[in-house]
Amino acid sequence: MEIKVLGSGCSRCHKALEMVEKVVKENGVDAHVEYVTDIMKIMEYNIMATPAVVVDGVVKIKGSVPSEAEVKKILGV
Repeated sequence: MEIKVLGSGCSRCHKALEMVEKVVKENGVDAHVEYVTDIMKIMEYNIMATPAVVVDGVVKIKGSVPSEAEVKKILGV
């Protein structure tokens, strides 16, 4: 599974990244987590607000810091 957290480097984006990494680690999810801050790469996903979470190329969350329950739901754990 390929997970990308898209963000500008702000505190909310870092919180989203931390939440995704926490859920992946605690649930033994086989995933590669990447933090993307390059604005040109972020624009490829056609989102207007960060943070955003992309799973296997599909935008699942955008514009908010996800809760642990939301991350578990999108990762299927």
